[in-house]
Amino acid sequence: MRYCRFLHNNRPAYGAIEMRDDAYAITRLLAAPEEDLSAQMGPQSTPPADCDFTPMALSAADLLPPVKPSKIICVGRNYREHAQELGNEIPAEPLLFFKPPSSLLSPGGAVVLPAASQRVDFEGELALVVGKRTRNLGAGEDWRSVLRGFTLANDISARDLQKKDIQWARAKGFDTFCPVGPFVSDELDPDAGVTIETRVNGELRQQASTRDLIFPIPLLLRYISAAFTLEPGDLILTGTPSGVGPLHAGDSVEVSMAGLGGLINTVQAEDH
Repeated sequence: MRYCRFLHNNRPAYGAIEMRDDAYAITRLLAAPEEDLSAQMGPQSTPPADCDFTPMALSAADLLPPVKPSKIICVGRNYREHAQELGNEIPAEPLLFFKPPSSLLSPGGAVVLPAASQRVDFEGELALVVGKRTRNLGAGEDWRSVLRGFTLANDISARDLQKKDIQWARAKGFDTFCPVGPFVSDELDPDAGVTIETRVNGELRQQASTRDLIFPIPLLLRYISAAFTLEPGDLILTGTPSGVGPLHAGDSVEVSMAGLGGLINTVQAEDH
């Protein structure tokens, strides 16, 4: 199953994604998942899955972030070469931090470069979408059973503020600093080694396999759920490969992976 979240008749809706003529298309509407409280908010609620809908190309849709997480948990320095390129030691256990839900950005939306920072970097990542409430996932439990699927994310980071501040909340948490999408899929097999790539203005900047993760997905889920109760819709960013670099106003940045499409965003300066 693949699904996206998009505006349909000016209301948020969920749509099933299928391949049509070698391109992704939204073929039908789906019921909203349990964490989407907008389903209980009257006239702005998600339309029912059985209402009339004409299939459309995914590229023609006004996409929204495909998840509505209660929290966004990120894993730092989970690729050896990325830790080394920033002059950091390889961590002995997962390094966790949060991004606020207010940092979410739709596919196609503009990353805003804050005036407070002189260097804002891209960080393409594979993200996990939690599918059921989970606490203390056991070593023998099926880690896939707790996930709804996978999506793409860009952990936008104010690198200078990250180095300046004692903790990373500000550097990682500005509005627009968490582009996510374009859709969620449960058909990915990270264990087989899937390549993630990031391009800026069409130029390849990052490329690595999910096999290169220092801490693999099952370990991350056990480690994280031992500390935090994971709720449906929660988002886990698994770390970025080497090759990170600065963004500038006017840039276009794309994170892509086979089976997950491409997450494309533009970049603009903050209005004063």
